[in-house]
Amino acid sequence: MAMYTRRTWMQKKIAITAGAGAASALSVVKPSAEGQIASTAKKGNFKLAWALGYNPSQLKIIRQIGVNHAIAYVWEALGKVNSDQYVDTLKKIKADFESAGFTIAGVEGHSTPAEHIMLGTPGRDEEIINYCKMIEALGKVGIPMCCYNFMAGIGWYRTRFDVPERGGALTSEFDYQTAEKEGLTQWGKISEEKIWDNLTYFLERIIPVAEKAGVKMALHPDDPPISPLRGIGRILTSADAFRRVMDIVPSPVNGIAFCQANFKAMGEDIEATAREFCKQGKVFFVHFRDIDGRAERFRETFHDNGPTDMARMLQVYYESDFDGPIRPDHAPTIEGESEQSHGYGVVGKVLAIGYMKGIMDALDIPYQ
Repeated sequence: MAMYTRRTWMQKKIAITAGAGAASALSVVKPSAEGQIASTAKKGNFKLAWALGYNPSQLKIIRQIGVNHAIAYVWEALGKVNSDQYVDTLKKIKADFESAGFTIAGVEGHSTPAEHIMLGTPGRDEEIINYCKMIEALGKVGIPMCCYNFMAGIGWYRTRFDVPERGGALTSEFDYQTAEKEGLTQWGKISEEKIWDNLTYFLERIIPVAEKAGVKMALHPDDPPISPLRGIGRILTSADAFRRVMDIVPSPVNGIAFCQANFKAMGEDIEATAREFCKQGKVFFVHFRDIDGRAERFRETFHDNGPTDMARMLQVYYESDFDGPIRPDHAPTIEGESEQSHGYGVVGKVLAIGYMKGIMDALDIPYQ
């Protein structure tokens, strides 16, 4: 990885400047809007964020390094209460984060159960009704974005977590051949067509509710973006797949969590793809991370130690009017941290935040 000096930053900067309702939830209702609307922002509006549950000690560290926005994990709290308590529970979570100095920019992960939804198994209608109640509650308390995925049966998947990175830090790796040796999951074989049907069923019922609630639905790519994985079809494995998703239910709240390393693993031109979706106003959330390799085999890298021009990507988001939260993701485990952090330790993310802030300050990219 090239070393960046002050002269390098100035040369890069000059070059860039020169180039510059539960009961009705199961009814299919057409959302209003044409969908592919363009952002009205003239330049990017970055909300530098960190994803975590309410953890006072971590929050203190994160505020001390200058992060003001949180992406909240709320599934544990919502899982302990009935749906009629979602609003009060989210109000309490929001107040707790605000008292620590944070604005919640969104929630991440399935905040209520969704396995039947993704698999298309009995019980999915009940899960959709509950999911709609959660989205309505987010809208009522003023949490504007929900990041979710559609990785049925398996979810986020790696084959190793002990691969050496710089200085002996530990990072994760995916190897398709190793994964296939694990065999089928308990769900057996599920076709991509079946997963597409399940996603369509979900979107047709959830997007109208989200639009009415004013909550943006940011769909995350499959990680890894390869299909099938242990017999289960993975469908969010290309930019074309996301274009299809936007067409299934056109709506200003049907959008993308742009995890740039996943789009890179797909083999996409991540700069061109980011520009396309950002200019359409469809990127609601950015996961800022890097990998070395492609979908069949890759490893996570430190944010400053991978092959991607990360400074250029931040400039691309800014030039393309990205307006939303951006957070570092999947940092290697640093000496002294638990090996069980699996990419979600604190110290590596502190490095990532400093790296991102340094780039943005050098390139005059404002952030909140």
